[in-house]
Amino acid sequence: MPEISRFYGIVIQMFYNDHNPPHFHFEYGEYKAVVNFKQEIVKGHMPSRALKLVFEWMELHQEELSENWQLARQGLPLNKIEPLN
Repeated sequence: MPEISRFYGIVIQMFYNDHNPPHFHFEYGEYKAVVNFKQEIVKGHMPSRALKLVFEWMELHQEELSENWQLARQGLPLNKIEPLN
């Protein structure tokens, strides 16, 4: 699964040809979660501090996430997205 961003120990990944609705996977330590583009946890659990950082990052990069989702659905290489600073 391609890594599209990494910040503060959080790794953001997106699967190729994954199911709808648009979403991504992320890990923080032993925690794993899947979140959709509406900022809802679809699967897993995440400490609130890490989740807050991911949602902040998502707000800054909605367009790039949507573009990567389309690329992933087509099996094309994904673009890296700037980490949260």
